[in-house]
Amino acid sequence: MSPWNPTLVGSFRLSKRKAHQCIWPRGSKATQSLLSNLNSGAQRAPYAMLNIFSLANGRLFQEEIESLEELSKFQPIWVDLDEPSVEEKRWVKQYYGLLIPDDAMDEDIEESARFYQEDNGELHIRSDFLIADDEEPRTVRVAFILNQHNDNLKSQGVLFSIHDEDVPVFRLLRLRARRDPNLITDAKDVLLKLFDADAEYSADTLEGIYDELEKASKMVLSEDVTDELASEVLGRIARQEDLNGRIRRNVMDTRRAVSFMMRARMLNSEQLEESRQILRDIESLDNHTAFLFDKINFLMDATVGFININQNKIIKIFSVASVALLPPTLIASIYGMNFDSIPELHFTFGYPYAVVLMIASAMVPMLYFRRRGWLK
Repeated sequence: MSPWNPTLVGSFRLSKRKAHQCIWPRGSKATQSLLSNLNSGAQRAPYAMLNIFSLANGRLFQEEIESLEELSKFQPIWVDLDEPSVEEKRWVKQYYGLLIPDDAMDEDIEESARFYQEDNGELHIRSDFLIADDEEPRTVRVAFILNQHNDNLKSQGVLFSIHDEDVPVFRLLRLRARRDPNLITDAKDVLLKLFDADAEYSADTLEGIYDELEKASKMVLSEDVTDELASEVLGRIARQEDLNGRIRRNVMDTRRAVSFMMRARMLNSEQLEESRQILRDIESLDNHTAFLFDKINFLMDATVGFININQNKIIKIFSVASVALLPPTLIASIYGMNFDSIPELHFTFGYPYAVVLMIASAMVPMLYFRRRGWLK
């Protein structure tokens, strides 16, 4: 085993999902070997590695633990389990005395199932974090476990986070902690900073939605809106509406989590003030999402209106044509009557006369409609 080297936060862990996104050539031996090792779980034990974060001189450092013996060398304040394997869960249970439940990331929406405290002092929080992916925006459920009061367990003062997918907010926090040495002092700070970064990430995503809606607005309000352009704009608006709805749900979930932490009386005075600031930021985000919903509804109504106008133009052409053809039809019907009393029945130029009369009767309404501007 290679000697352990501590790394400042910001390094990454290669999972099975990320292996397919490596920059190595698709058919290279390195890629084939790596993917073969990651996909051969039935032939060899899965690779286990814990990401732990400890404080040193006011800075947050990340260590990648590859064995249970290495875990005993550190006193972390945060243990991040990204797609945890059975082996990683066993390490946590054996060393910290913490049992990670199988339903830790269930999609329960009841507050009693998402925010609660065990008899042994473990605080459980299940919260959603946004992933504003261009192709598939979604939220990821993250389970947090924090032991504050039980001195008999080594997990006291350590925040455990469990999730099945890499979360951008976690990377953002690690980047901030690398730049600001006094950002985090304990595990509760990590949890608060994650919620703070989630609110800011949502705000940045809202700004991106506004930019996309501005582009759609310019397309809709252009002089010539075809059905194809209107269909494209509707697709864009629908995607932004879905993302805006996910952000609104995400910030509502963050508000519930922060409010629970305040009610649990687990925060000091500075952390309480920071929690209030997070709630104020979330309140402003709620107002902004409501504004964006109004803008989205306006653009959708305007786009559907242009589609209706284009359809009305087509219907108008058929209506004008049918009205213009009514006089010729009437003339043809009259001249088609076979009665001897009709003077034109034995008239030599009766047929050409009737044809010219029908053409003239059709042209007069068309010229009149054109003069009134009804054909534009």
